[in-house]
Amino acid sequence: MKKIVYAAALLASLYSCKTTQNLTSNDKPIITKIDLVNVEDDKVKVSVDPAKITTEEISFFIPKTVPGTYSTDNYGRFIENFKAYDYDGNELEFTHQDDNTWTITNAEALDKVSYEVNDSYDIEGENGVFSPSGTNIDASNNFMLNLHGFIGYFSKLQEEPYRIEILKPNNLVGGTSLIVSTEDKNSEDNFSTDIFNVDRYFEVTDHPIMYAKPDTTSFDVEGMKVLLDVYSPNDKFSAQDIKPGIEKMIAAQKRFLGDINDTKKYAILLYLSDLQNKDARGFGALEHHTSTVVVLPETMQKAQLDESMKDVVSHEFFHIVTPLSVHSNEIHYFDYNDPKMSQHLWMYEGVTEYFANLFQINQGLISNQDFYDRMSDKIASSMSFDDTVPFTVMSENILTDEYKDSYYNVYQKGALIGMALDIRLRELSNGEMGILDLMKKLSEKYGKDKPFNDEDLIGDIVELTYPEIQSFFDQYVTGETPIPYDEFFAKVGLEEKSVMVNTSYFLNGQVPYIDGDPASGELFFREGISFNTFIEELGAEGGDVIKTINGTEYTVQNVYGLITSSQSWAEGDDVEIVVNRDGEEVTLTAKVSQPQTEETSITEMDLPADSPKVKLREAWLKN
Repeated sequence: MKKIVYAAALLASLYSCKTTQNLTSNDKPIITKIDLVNVEDDKVKVSVDPAKITTEEISFFIPKTVPGTYSTDNYGRFIENFKAYDYDGNELEFTHQDDNTWTITNAEALDKVSYEVNDSYDIEGENGVFSPSGTNIDASNNFMLNLHGFIGYFSKLQEEPYRIEILKPNNLVGGTSLIVSTEDKNSEDNFSTDIFNVDRYFEVTDHPIMYAKPDTTSFDVEGMKVLLDVYSPNDKFSAQDIKPGIEKMIAAQKRFLGDINDTKKYAILLYLSDLQNKDARGFGALEHHTSTVVVLPETMQKAQLDESMKDVVSHEFFHIVTPLSVHSNEIHYFDYNDPKMSQHLWMYEGVTEYFANLFQINQGLISNQDFYDRMSDKIASSMSFDDTVPFTVMSENILTDEYKDSYYNVYQKGALIGMALDIRLRELSNGEMGILDLMKKLSEKYGKDKPFNDEDLIGDIVELTYPEIQSFFDQYVTGETPIPYDEFFAKVGLEEKSVMVNTSYFLNGQVPYIDGDPASGELFFREGISFNTFIEELGAEGGDVIKTINGTEYTVQNVYGLITSSQSWAEGDDVEIVVNRDGEEVTLTAKVSQPQTEETSITEMDLPADSPKVKLREAWLKN
């Protein structure tokens, strides 16, 4: 949330106010009603009632894209039976211009619009929507309300306040960071209405709500209340099971951040997917200002779940720094249906991912070598992308066909940009200033309500740090020069060596050896990558389509079952994999052995404790 000269921001807000005053005749909020009680055919009824419209025509939108996803999802595809009504209850004419747009004529007579919403979780492939930004409708059990999938907005009324009324069964509670005002419960019909009030449409989309049977807990960390809501369809896990690890992690994150953030309330909404049924399949999380939605498979073992929660939630929590507290106009005034993307994914996602790793070594949760290994993995993963593409160019064009498949690199090279910048700042300041200090300065200069101009950020960073930092950005962020990691590591007494490292059978860290086609459901060995020793012994080739493994058929739908079952393989067991290779069936066999692959490892040089490089390394990792 960064830099838009204050005067310009004020001008923009005045313009917005003037525009909305021309469209409506009073300052009443836009009233939205969501009915979670009378669910029919797995669809939820929604109505949106604006104040009196004073224009002849107006458009109603469901978002095409939402902040944090960096993808085109067209949530309007899930809308059915759209209707517009006048004040006498008569239907008004409208045109359905595209997936996400309904234009209403004779808008001066408009009272409200209504429609039905399908959810994404139980659709094969989820229509390409990433599960943490998707929706679930499971009457009487669970409703995942990512509200951008349920509530739309009228053209030029995005800055108007919203009143959200949700009719829900009394046996379900809503997990959210919003403050709820609940009407009297109807004891006879066993339902009640939760009411939420927000200042503008961005806050509608920024506050997900998960309704489920009560499985909640909370804890306080240095003045911040953290809420944890869990939905485990088969009751395998509870909020109390997960609380200790999350509490320890967020306490460490708050210590790491110091006074950079003053968030008073933060909600973690964990949805555990039932892989035995048609359910969410996109695992990970989506950040919001004061909450995050996490989707993971319920089949995980406790240790796996704890580790995944640590990695996923720590990343999302650090988004309270950027883009939530430091961001550009493109994010602050986000256009949900014609989005303009910022150049600075290196900061929004890259620095956030870097912090999610750095804090763990800084707070003693992992060893120095664990941290080096993670950075080494990111270097290896980033090499599968074009290392000469300017990161700002990729970021600004991330929704285009040319660059959309590069998004995963923001977690790889984006984090490495953060690391290299951190080391350079430490070098220039003799260990006194790092990238966290820079983010604090940017947070003070801007903040969540004051965005920056996209093209000004790098100049601002140089002004807040050192003139030499301009050269860093010119070469490695806006330029085409690959980062010479060995040179940066040498500054802090590290060097790269080739070593054999252990992997999983089908994964190397977070990098899979197999991939899937959502359309056909086929699993196949990836092309263009180096396999581990186990897959090499099998004789698998890139492009081989997996049919069965030890007699069990595997597809995209049960791939997580494959990963889980492979973890129980014992040394020396026989493995038989039947694949389709160029139209012919081929049987591959091997003995189970610990898979390994050759990687470049980062290790500490043999230097005396008083070496300037060692001291700089200590400042980098521990200060």
